[in-house]
Amino acid sequence: MASILFLDSPVGSGFSYARDPKAYEVGDISSSRQVLTFLRKWFDDHPKYFLDRPFYIGGDSYAGKVVPLIAHYISEGIKGMQQPIIKLKGYIVGNPITGDKIDTNSKVTFSHSFGIISNQQYEAFIKNCKGDYLNPTNKPCTDVVHTIKKLMSEVSEGNILRPICHIPSGKRRSTMEDVSSLVEKHHHYQLTDAPDEPPFYCFYEYRYYLSYFWANDNVVRIALGIKEGTMAEWIRCRRPPILPYASDLPSSIKYFFNLSTKGYRALVYSGDHDLLVPFTGTQAWIGSFNFSIVDDWRAWHLDNQAAGFTIMYASNLTFATIKGGSHIPPETNPKESFTMAKRWLDNEPL
Repeated sequence: MASILFLDSPVGSGFSYARDPKAYEVGDISSSRQVLTFLRKWFDDHPKYFLDRPFYIGGDSYAGKVVPLIAHYISEGIKGMQQPIIKLKGYIVGNPITGDKIDTNSKVTFSHSFGIISNQQYEAFIKNCKGDYLNPTNKPCTDVVHTIKKLMSEVSEGNILRPICHIPSGKRRSTMEDVSSLVEKHHHYQLTDAPDEPPFYCFYEYRYYLSYFWANDNVVRIALGIKEGTMAEWIRCRRPPILPYASDLPSSIKYFFNLSTKGYRALVYSGDHDLLVPFTGTQAWIGSFNFSIVDDWRAWHLDNQAAGFTIMYASNLTFATIKGGSHIPPETNPKESFTMAKRWLDNEPL
């Protein structure tokens, strides 16, 4: 039995809000400290939820930068005996962005292994760019990087097997016009930022589209306990300049390493068809820790089929792939993701 706490972070995302406009001006470091403050206050108000219970932090994608930082702050609090003592045991991150250049450079290796770029193009990249995709220093490197980028643009970054979703402009209030009108009437305000409607074959994008109308329905807000008047219109992505945010943590890799050397458990997983944060890069920075291998690379199974592959290192670090998984595997492979996480939390082999 587990209690799950979902948190909108940074402030301004989801249904979270601040009374002081300056509070929205945050970044990796300040928002992570805000999460720590929230957790301490929440545990103070709900002591029954943490007494003798292990605590884990989890997240996907950009959470790869902030989850290890939050875990670091909690571990420092434990060391300093700051009350309340949060019984942190470990963390889970999926397709984690680290901010390090390895995230981007690994896209070339991944593209080569999946046949997106040719052997000749890969070899030209290695020869002329010395493995650096971000900063071409000569014309041959610039030319091959340009070619590689063009070829990468032919596939969907989040899942290279999924069709690229071309959303026609001007469809903002077509099929869902009646729904949005009903929501506006129910809320007594207009929905001004409804996303463009994707073609129905864009299954995952269409879910995001529908989520806008779902989250702006008053019945949903009441069920979620959203305070009336705090957030007029829910928007899935509040990007700058709407929501100021500073990516002020250059790389989170050292925090992953330090947490592992302190003995905290870690499950790092990757959907193996993600080009945004390829599993090859994640494997590379984990490998750079030079931890000894406890359980070598093997398949893990679900329903008598390989659901992915996994390796376990010393210092309680487990890496796993989810076969056919995208950038956010719990969205595209919920059964595999749930099974993987449950086994790991139960201290069972994947």
